[in-house]
Amino acid sequence: MHPNEKLIETFYTAFQKLDAEAMARCYHADARFSDPVFPDLSATEASAMWKMLCSQAKNFELTFADVQANDQTGRAHWEAQYDFSATGRRVHNKIDAEFEFQDGKIIKHTDTFDFWKWSRMALGPAGVLLGGTPLLRKKVQRQARERLAKFMNSQV
Repeated sequence: MHPNEKLIETFYTAFQKLDAEAMARCYHADARFSDPVFPDLSATEASAMWKMLCSQAKNFELTFADVQANDQTGRAHWEAQYDFSATGRRVHNKIDAEFEFQDGKIIKHTDTFDFWKWSRMALGPAGVLLGGTPLLRKKVQRQARERLAKFMNSQV
């Protein structure tokens, strides 16, 4: 197994255990993270995001598969099932992750998933009606950023 495949497996195994500290150790100090809800986070912000999400996880299950990596890049498919904290609605999100590596750590992590499908599960009627629009996506991103900032301030 390539060391970067092992790194990806370490990351998702820690996530299965809701161990945000172990997840953060997989990131390079200059890492960047992005997904449809949390675009363009620094390593510090991404680590805080995982800590926030892990600390608030309800009825959480995670599986991962198709881990592939070489010296520069990697990928994995992962699925999370959880109760969305803002609405209590059950979500089954299917995510494809892409990675870039530097110095034996993750330097870039990009998760992609169908925002409209996620918003239908997480938000219910509002997600069904507006999940395909930039308006709802921007609102969710803004609220997520605000929640993350508040969480980070509470950790100081």
